[in-house]
Amino acid sequence: MSGPARDDFGFEHVPETDQSFENALEKARAGVRLTIDDGVELMTTGTGFEGIDPVRKELVLEAADRRRAEMVGDEVTFVANLNNNVTTACTTGCLFCNFKNTAHLFESDSDIEHSGFTKTPTESREIVEGAVEMGIYEVTSVSGLHPALVLDEEHREILTDYDNPAAEVNYKPPEVYDADPVSYTAQLEAMSVDDVHVHSMTPEEAHHAKRGTDWSYEDVYRRLADAGLDSAPGTAAEILVPEVRDVICPGKIGTDEWVAGMEGAMDAGLDVTATIMYGHVENEMHRVRHLKVIRDLQDRYGGIREFVPLSFVYQNTPLYDRGLVTGGASDDEDELMIAVARLFLDNVEHIQSSWVKFGNAKALKLLNCGADDLMGTILSEEITKRAGGEFGEFRSFDEYVEMITAIGRQPVERSTDYRTRRPLDIDDDSHGPMLGPRADGTPMLTNQNSPAAADD
Repeated sequence: MSGPARDDFGFEHVPETDQSFENALEKARAGVRLTIDDGVELMTTGTGFEGIDPVRKELVLEAADRRRAEMVGDEVTFVANLNNNVTTACTTGCLFCNFKNTAHLFESDSDIEHSGFTKTPTESREIVEGAVEMGIYEVTSVSGLHPALVLDEEHREILTDYDNPAAEVNYKPPEVYDADPVSYTAQLEAMSVDDVHVHSMTPEEAHHAKRGTDWSYEDVYRRLADAGLDSAPGTAAEILVPEVRDVICPGKIGTDEWVAGMEGAMDAGLDVTATIMYGHVENEMHRVRHLKVIRDLQDRYGGIREFVPLSFVYQNTPLYDRGLVTGGASDDEDELMIAVARLFLDNVEHIQSSWVKFGNAKALKLLNCGADDLMGTILSEEITKRAGGEFGEFRSFDEYVEMITAIGRQPVERSTDYRTRRPLDIDDDSHGPMLGPRADGTPMLTNQNSPAAADD
């Protein structure tokens, strides 16, 4: 890792095992379910040695690429999507994040300038309407925890009845703020243009949407589904090991609560994704223990459609500013994260490579390390950019075809849930989406000067 030494934080979980790299690799090649110790040996290329051994690393990558071919073939999938985050106002204070702005800055009596935003449902609908006209069929929305943002009006009434709602349940009325996000259900209804697929409401947001009540996660997600939610992103996972969360996001929900949120979403009939955000203070043992939480959840429910490794973008984050990290994951670590995820998560079909996080060349390399999905067109991206990411906000279908065919793979347009797929003909002069409610294959064009917002 490029951050502090592993023992700087006094972690209980360290990358030490009684397994050998050779035995772990043999199990991976044979398709035997891996243990945590197996995963750690592969992730480190052997815990008995310092650093990553380049020869051993290539053996792990080769095993993962073979497993990818066996599980999903040579298709590389992507979606036509828009990111439309509702607000950057947040009260959590995670040290890895530079997306949010302290919520009190948005209050009408604040005279402190900031670069954040809060959208009304009308504004969200206008943004999605324009994107659907261009051919997109997925809207991803992940937002800060705005104190005025409630599940619905019944939820608002419950929160208002508290003696001191700001202190007791993190609620302030919309009159306090310059812009009113209204409610999660109102935002979802606004973004549900022509039955576009709405992918939103992390477990953290669902927890915010039920604060001050005795509602279950399933109750909350059923109400959200009735308002237009189609699937839930498994972001807010970061590292699902308590001792790491205590360092990077002590104000956030814990591992058990994240799992409960995902279970509630799947109990409500929704597909979900799962993520890991790595390359900061955690070590390889934490990463593999995180994978075990995901695999166990998938064993119980089977509703996780894809796993998304998110390499920490550190430049503008509090972790970096405070000297808790000095950089992010190395190229070797990124490759091994994808590879070990493919080998360890034997029950999750699809693993994503992020061109937003990695750039084009590296994202393509990771498709040969076990990944089979290359995100989406995005149209706008805010979270990574505000943290210091440098790799753009839009990817056209023509660019996808050029990139994917360059590595000898088949480009495929897919639905969010992967159930609908359309292989693209590389001999066509131009390429555009066909799966959207208003898509007709016309290439997508963007005005780079248009207002933008957001990330998955």
